[in-house]
Amino acid sequence: MTIDPRTPVLVGVGVAQRPPDGSAGVSPFELMTEAATVAGLDSGATDLLGRLDTVAVTVGNWEHPDPGRALAEQLGVRDVRSIRVDVGVPQQTPVSVALRRIRSGAADVVLVAGGEALASRRAAERAGREAPDGGWSTRSTVPDEHWRPGEDDSGELMCEAEIAAGLWAPVEQYACIEVARGAAAGWDREQHLADIGSLWSAFAAVAGTNPAADFAGARSALDLVIPSAENRPLAWPYTKWLVSQWTVDQAAALLLCSAEVARSLGVPPDRWVFPRVALESSHAVSLTRRSELHRWPAMGVLGRAAAAHLGTPLDGIELVECYSCFPSAVRVQQAELGLDPRSVPTLTGGMTFAGGPFNNATYQSTAVMVGRLRAEPDALGLLTTVSGLLTKPGLVVWSATPGPPELVADLAAEAAAATGTTESVAEWDGTGVVVTATAVHEGLEAVRAAIVADLPDGRRWVGWSEDRWTVEAVVTATAVGRTVGISGGGCSC
Repeated sequence: MTIDPRTPVLVGVGVAQRPPDGSAGVSPFELMTEAATVAGLDSGATDLLGRLDTVAVTVGNWEHPDPGRALAEQLGVRDVRSIRVDVGVPQQTPVSVALRRIRSGAADVVLVAGGEALASRRAAERAGREAPDGGWSTRSTVPDEHWRPGEDDSGELMCEAEIAAGLWAPVEQYACIEVARGAAAGWDREQHLADIGSLWSAFAAVAGTNPAADFAGARSALDLVIPSAENRPLAWPYTKWLVSQWTVDQAAALLLCSAEVARSLGVPPDRWVFPRVALESSHAVSLTRRSELHRWPAMGVLGRAAAAHLGTPLDGIELVECYSCFPSAVRVQQAELGLDPRSVPTLTGGMTFAGGPFNNATYQSTAVMVGRLRAEPDALGLLTTVSGLLTKPGLVVWSATPGPPELVADLAAEAAAATGTTESVAEWDGTGVVVTATAVHEGLEAVRAAIVADLPDGRRWVGWSEDRWTVEAVVTATAVGRTVGISGGGCSC
């Protein structure tokens, strides 16, 4: 196949990490510099990093005004376009923008990077020391482009009622999605825990084959779902080892360029990986405003568009990495994308066992995916991204074999049309019917329940209950469908 000179290709991937105990004492900037250097070496070219014209960096649990330019300067490159990508902008977006700009000729060589050193930072805090900053500085305090969520008025990651009620922690919102999913399936408590435990135990088994997994080790389904001192409950039914582990020291970098640049700099063809599909939706609808709490229609829109472009259903793709911040995220994606629920959609072991560096885990997974695709050039690789609370989806399909021109699109309008909505409130006096709930704990005891209930007027109420009967109903998986009495921001059975 003749390859158009402007075809974008991913030619270099790099990762950097340290033990998750924080003993290395590194900064995210040091790790990103190392990952970018490895990506340059991985490309097989002599001076691809020296040809950088664009650097995009996703911000994690750290702050820097212009991290893209600072990273470029660490790499010895002065004249670049720097892009700062804030939390809430999907990790897919910098990749999709890079593909578009390379295809159009607006860019030739783009570095996308992200990193986290939360393990080192917390270790320093425990020891009473300043967290390491890696010596990063730059003459610039203003990036050329600063991407923030919500600037396109495409919706909200969290509605006013959720904020007013205090239902904002990701583990609580994803636990609510999990409970709604179990109720929709008609499961009792034991059936639901068995599903979660078997899925995450399979993820742990994959992590055992990944030498870079920070928390590898065999874990039984039962051990994962039973609360204990080592596996403390967070928000029912989630425990510590059912959620993403972000206290890690990890970074990753992706190096993309045009086919003509790759040829001119001598990047070996066996390093090239081609985008087939790169889709996302910038439209956001917060959790309690979605009519169906156990679904994510926006991801279904992306999946159908990808399958149509590829000419094959996604469940036939050989290599799959679903974004795995929580079990509900994986299960909902499998359902929307038509993936076999018996499959184990990870190459890494997922964000619980491989590690989930904040706002960067997608790039870690991409590096693993690229290695597999280079070894299996006839295969396709599907990788998904979650932004927010199942709000903004992303999906990319890569292959080491060239194909038709890639499909790169933001399907916000289609996602909005497919997503039913309702109005949410944080105050009500009367009754409501519980549609989902979770319980938070003190130690091993559930003490308080977050409740989401449908109201007689068609709206939805978000609030809390400390009534012990209501809390008990939540942890026995019998709360959904019950009528509760609501007074302002509280309720009881």
